[in-house]
Amino acid sequence: MELYKELQQVNNKEQFTQFISSLTTDFKLKPDEWENNDIESFLQGVKSWVEDMEGYYENNNLPIPKDIDWNYIATIFYVGKLYE
Repeated sequence: MELYKELQQVNNKEQFTQFISSLTTDFKLKPDEWENNDIESFLQGVKSWVEDMEGYYENNNLPIPKDIDWNYIATIFYVGKLYE
C-alpha cells in the first residue's frame, strides 16, 4: 500500500505500529525518496512541519486539529531514545 494512503487509515494503536513498520521499510527500500535521512534532520523536519502545520491543513481543505495531546506525542519521541 502506498505510504500516504496507509497514513490516512491510521486510527488505532495497531494501525499506528504497522505504519511505523511501513515507514522503516520504506526508508530501507527507498532512501533516495527521503528528504531527511538521519535522526537530526528527521527531527528537524518534524519540528518544522509542526510549526507550519496549520498551513498544511488549510491548503488541503482539512479541519485543523484542536485537541492534540502534545505531551503524548512528545512521550512517543522521547521513549524512542530509550526503549529497545
